[in-house]
Amino acid sequence: MSHTLGKTVEDVEFDSARLRGMPARFEAQKIAFGPVVFQCARVAWKSGLLAQIMQTDQAGATVEQLAAESNLSAYAISVLLETLLSAGAVRRKGGRYSLTRIGVNILHDELTQINIDYIHDVCYQGLFLLDASLRDEKPRGLRALGHWDSIYEGLSELPEPARSSWFSFDHYYSNSAFDHALKHVFKRKPHRLMDIGANTGILALLCLRHDPQLHVTLLDLPIQLVQAHAALEGAGLLGRASLHPIDMLDYSASFPDGMDAVWMSQFLTCFSIVAIGHIFRRAANCLAPGGSVWVLDTFWDRQKYAIGTYCLMNTSPYFTAIASGNSKMYESSAIVACAQANGLHPAELVDGLGICHSLLRFEKSH
Repeated sequence: MSHTLGKTVEDVEFDSARLRGMPARFEAQKIAFGPVVFQCARVAWKSGLLAQIMQTDQAGATVEQLAAESNLSAYAISVLLETLLSAGAVRRKGGRYSLTRIGVNILHDELTQINIDYIHDVCYQGLFLLDASLRDEKPRGLRALGHWDSIYEGLSELPEPARSSWFSFDHYYSNSAFDHALKHVFKRKPHRLMDIGANTGILALLCLRHDPQLHVTLLDLPIQLVQAHAALEGAGLLGRASLHPIDMLDYSASFPDGMDAVWMSQFLTCFSIVAIGHIFRRAANCLAPGGSVWVLDTFWDRQKYAIGTYCLMNTSPYFTAIASGNSKMYESSAIVACAQANGLHPAELVDGLGICHSLLRFEKSH
């Protein structure tokens, strides 16, 4: 008995339309096999396989042709490409593989590549313990990287490639918004600015270079301020900076007072809403008359595009399993409500800064 096939096995571009009647079930399988697709896409990119295929342009290449110019065997290449075929990252016609627009993004898009490295190098192993982390509200998955109570204690000691991938991810998102956000800050002509969660001192350097009359106070864990100190000293700006070591979870530790501007960039996501309340309370108390608290962050409810919301929502489990155990990517409404409950009221909101940031300005409540 013969059978007629609507499409030969040699001509395949994975098409979910042929699964009419069960799209929800098919989408559920994408979730079930998501880690498999992720790893195959990552290996195909890192091994140079996607670049090989790209060089063939629309003509494509057979598995045998690709194997002849690769460190991977024909078997290995077939495993990778069949998974990528199922994910729509490649197409096959006449036995020849070529890239789709999805595959091109994996190969060339900086956002995609930074996210892939971050998920694999920083998050992947630790997420295996997400259930325990959620139950205990402790970053149980952090043990995959080191033995600290939170990732922030170990940032300067993270093993490679996790360290590079973490900072690439952090700086890619935050640095894109700094210049636009600081224009709003400097319109108010602050003389004393406090950078809470100063990290490597990037923001402090920008501010000090922008205004030669400005003094910046940097707050962070002692181990983080070592890097900031070196950066400021190397730039010859240490004389207009004060370094204030502090553990933010020590709620009895007050902030230096008399500040015209208190700055927090991608910082509050590191803490539980209870801890954020204590941070806001201390920030309000340290303001000089007319001073402002500025929060630059990535709020998933204020994104113009769905891709931004998707990336931010799916970053929250990192905070649970790896970073702190009890923080996340927050909605802006949660942060505003927390500020209002702790001595501050919202005075200004600017959306659309950098890749996906919003800037909130608060003033002290009277």
